[in-house]
Amino acid sequence: MPREILWTDSEEIGIQLQEKFPDLDPLTVRFTDLHKLVTELPGFADDPLKSNESRLEAIQMAWYEEFQDAQG
Repeated sequence: MPREILWTDSEEIGIQLQEKFPDLDPLTVRFTDLHKLVTELPGFADDPLKSNESRLEAIQMAWYEEFQDAQG
C-alpha cells in the first residue's frame, strides 16, 4: 500500500506523475488538470480543497525536474 501523500509532498508527487505520464510535458498541463491528476494518484490522502496555486506550481516544477532528468 502506498504511503499517504499530501499537497505538501511536491517532490514525491512529481516523481509519481513522471512515472505515470512519462511523455507528458508538465509545463503543458493546466492547473485544473494537474489538480485532477494529483488527487487521482494512489495514496493521495489530503483534502482536495486544500490545493492552491503555489502548491500546484511547486508540484509542477518538481514534476518538470523529473521530466527533464528523464529526457537525458
